[in-house]
Amino acid sequence: MTTRPVLALDSVRKSFGPVEVLHDVNLVLHAGSVHALIGENGAGKSTAMKILAGYQPPTSGNVQLDGQPVTFGSLRDGEAAGIVMIHQEFNLAEQLTVEQNIFLGRELKRGLLLNKAAMRRLTREYLSRVACDVSPDALVSGLSNSEKQMVEIAKALSRDARVLIMDEPTAVLTNRETDVLFKQVTALRDAGTAILFTSHKLDEVAALSDHITIMRDGEVVHAGPTAEMTEDAMATAMVGRDVSDLYPAKPGVAAEAPVVLTVENLSVPGFAQDVSFNLRQGEILGIGGLIGSGRTELMEGLAGLRLASATKVTLFDRPVHFKRPGDAQRAGLCYLTEDRKLRGLLLERGMRENLTLANLHKFGRILINRAAEEEALTDAIAEFDIRAGTRDVQVGNMSGGNQQKLLLAKVMLSEPRVLIVDEPTRGIDIGTKQQIYAFLRRLADAGHAIIVITSEMPELIGLADRVLVMRLGQISGALAGKDITEDAIVRLSMGLRAEQTPEMA
Repeated sequence: MTTRPVLALDSVRKSFGPVEVLHDVNLVLHAGSVHALIGENGAGKSTAMKILAGYQPPTSGNVQLDGQPVTFGSLRDGEAAGIVMIHQEFNLAEQLTVEQNIFLGRELKRGLLLNKAAMRRLTREYLSRVACDVSPDALVSGLSNSEKQMVEIAKALSRDARVLIMDEPTAVLTNRETDVLFKQVTALRDAGTAILFTSHKLDEVAALSDHITIMRDGEVVHAGPTAEMTEDAMATAMVGRDVSDLYPAKPGVAAEAPVVLTVENLSVPGFAQDVSFNLRQGEILGIGGLIGSGRTELMEGLAGLRLASATKVTLFDRPVHFKRPGDAQRAGLCYLTEDRKLRGLLLERGMRENLTLANLHKFGRILINRAAEEEALTDAIAEFDIRAGTRDVQVGNMSGGNQQKLLLAKVMLSEPRVLIVDEPTRGIDIGTKQQIYAFLRRLADAGHAIIVITSEMPELIGLADRVLVMRLGQISGALAGKDITEDAIVRLSMGLRAEQTPEMA
């Protein structure tokens, strides 16, 4: 394996207006090596990656290709040089087919006509390499998030990249899909490709990368072989503080704590059938299970986001049936979506508009009280530690972690007594995770009741007082206390009986 530098950042600085977000950053990528770039949300990782790929120019310093300074006028210049980037935000044309996306702008021709047979054959080959069983004719708009990510990866593979840059490639992937991706990364590395990726899953970083660069507040704080760092050391370097106590202590739910939500035989057509459970005041109830088990759809049905039916649902001892999310919100139940970019926030608007949109009635009936909105934003920034260069930043330009904290602040402005949070820490760093976990536990301690849907096994074990595991649209079992273990959750997810399965209520 050669160790020659292929692509590098040399003393790069980057400013957006008066705000400098990268400070004298150096980063070197080698052929046949996997390099991890990690840091908190907002540390500058995505900006550094975009400069490497030609999406953005540096303010000062330079990009070096094969040891020589190079200027990329656009992403096409970067791709022409063999540099391909897989974005954290999907870069696909939603109304085109999978095949059209993979060859968009690089269509194969036979004379003056498109060579559709060749593109169809190659599309199937690229999808097969990532074990993605979707039709080349499928519209991207109809795919799941994980399928879209696999199409992005297949699209990148089609370009025979010298350098492959991946921004949070596994954030929406299942464990099986992640294993497939890792095999492809290993094969590309062995073939001489230089690979740069970022991930908030430090076990992935430790398992996959040869070298690591850690950024904090726009600066490189560590660079060296991955093998020389433990996961705890990585986390501490990322956030500048000890995060070994990631999950707050569980005080336990009092046996006499009142039941605030009772659900009997809730069904969501096509996704969940006859699901029953209770939720107590002060409890954090985890919902586990494989992706596709019906977890999200069930809770969307409960919150009025999907058509649903039930024998009985009672909230604070009152029968309810929510046809719209607004009905649930007024009754004291709010749902925080797993998809903050498409369904949770308006990415082209500012923080103030996003924060208050669902509660404009609190800020005036005819004319909106802008001063009151600004005061609410000031309070939210302080309470949720939302970090942005300026108050009027477009939300789409904020880091994922700060977007998630803004979304949480938006939901909490409704003052819910029951909060459903779906994948609360997807795609965010360990420091922000610690903040969100602490906030949820403080809410529970103050008497709120919380349901957490998550694909993260450590999150279920570390955060939840009780766990319900779903399989094929039904509850396969419940776990509480010391019985909440990885083995028990996996067994229930696969349809096997756990050694102990406490009562669900």
